[in-house]
Amino acid sequence: MDEKRVLNPDSADKWEVQLRKGSLELAILAALWGGRLYGLEILRHLEGGSDLVVSEGTVYPLLTRLRTLGLVESEWVESDSGHPRKYYSLTAAGRERALEMGRTWARFAASLNHLLTPLNGAVKKEKP
Repeated sequence: MDEKRVLNPDSADKWEVQLRKGSLELAILAALWGGRLYGLEILRHLEGGSDLVVSEGTVYPLLTRLRTLGLVESEWVESDSGHPRKYYSLTAAGRERALEMGRTWARFAASLNHLLTPLNGAVKKEKP
């Protein structure tokens, strides 16, 4: 194998996008774990609690899918600002799914971290 060959930056970016997409459902369920939130609050929670910066165009279709699956429920609530807001909350099935996904994530992350142990020294040296 050619050691001079470098990973295409576009390929690395696509990998990170796929990683983020794959974890977004779990992140939304986790954001709703503490109680009901409206869409913008969910976006802020994701941005504030992680590196998941996502658009409304990504989150709202996922919330609709989660609602269709019975994992999330929604309700319109009148707001002091004059327009109603749609609040989302976990159903019992959604709470169970979040726990299941959390356990799966923990196992996966632990095993991957174990595999990455040999890289730890190299990664630390490359940090700016």
